[in-house]
Amino acid sequence: MFATSVGVVVTNLYAPQTLIGLIGPSLGLADASGGLVSMATLLGYSVGLFLLVPLADLLENRKLIVRMLGCAAVSAIAAAFAPSAALLLVILFILGAACSAIHILVPVAASMVPPEQRGRVIGDVMGGLMIGIVLSRPLASIITDAFGWRAFYGVSAFALAILTLTLAARLPKRQPVASSNYPTLIASLWHLLRTEPVLRRRALTASLTMAAFSLFWTAVALRLMQSPFEFDQSEIALFALVGAAGAAATPLVGRAGDLGWTRSGTIASHLLMVGAFGLTGWAGSSHVTTPLLSLLLMGVGAVLLDIGVVGDHNLGRRAINLLRPEALGRLNGLFVGLFFLGGAIGAAAAGIAWTAGGWIAVCLIGVACGIAALLVDWIGGIT
Repeated sequence: MFATSVGVVVTNLYAPQTLIGLIGPSLGLADASGGLVSMATLLGYSVGLFLLVPLADLLENRKLIVRMLGCAAVSAIAAAFAPSAALLLVILFILGAACSAIHILVPVAASMVPPEQRGRVIGDVMGGLMIGIVLSRPLASIITDAFGWRAFYGVSAFALAILTLTLAARLPKRQPVASSNYPTLIASLWHLLRTEPVLRRRALTASLTMAAFSLFWTAVALRLMQSPFEFDQSEIALFALVGAAGAAATPLVGRAGDLGWTRSGTIASHLLMVGAFGLTGWAGSSHVTTPLLSLLLMGVGAVLLDIGVVGDHNLGRRAINLLRPEALGRLNGLFVGLFFLGGAIGAAAAGIAWTAGGWIAVCLIGVACGIAALLVDWIGGIT
């Protein structure tokens, strides 16, 4: 139930990455501003992680989750009828903030098992999250190809409403032992970030990997629409399905952390990212002789990138959930909030890089993100 729930909710965060080629022009956005559609949801999500997820350490979790998902359902139906780009961006920001309920569900699941099993449990739940991320792109493309981009948000609103009712009936209660008020709780976020070096290092590498991930999946739809591929939305959907192979690694990564392979797994994840962008940069250039070979190499690079991001995210999440049991909500909010700030920056950078230097510029920025993460591994001695 936890894995399915996070998978359903997270589709709203990544669907805009494959739809910017349609949403932007339909609402009068220039190419350089198209990335704002994807950025708005991720930025709202980050704000929700900083300001709403910490409430999990103060309020009863089931009631909080249900209210947030109800707000998400209302926001999704509003997005389906948004008449202008400015209003859509505001609605998507609110939708993203409400979707941060995902990261109240994760610590609820983690709190139900002993520490030595948390890597496995978090890996299983995050497997649902990664499958939702992967399927969000083809699902959005298929619905949009048949009925237009507004239909996707109508379908999402229906799914969120059903999920809200299901969780209201099935989710176990979790009442935290509250010892402070909301302003004090929010103020403690800085204290946690300042006093927990593991949190700082893992949040930094997570931000870099998420920036690279959003950069790639926002820009690759634009690249696939061009020669020699000239894909339509349904063909872009099929390409996006290759990321499912990366999502399959999620439970394995969680178990690797339980076995003590956190550092080696993290370094391997960041090396995969660098290699993935190098491969896709070459595949998307004019140096590959046949379109089929170019497409195959792009697909392999996409899988490698997804595996690298999964590896960093899951190993980081496991480390964070072993720090302070009384602050699980705030720790998860900080970690993933910083993570998705990186994602929002990556999504916005995609449009700028695409306009300035095309696909090669996009891939060079992705390589730089991977190298920066490796430097954190080396200098910070990441654990």
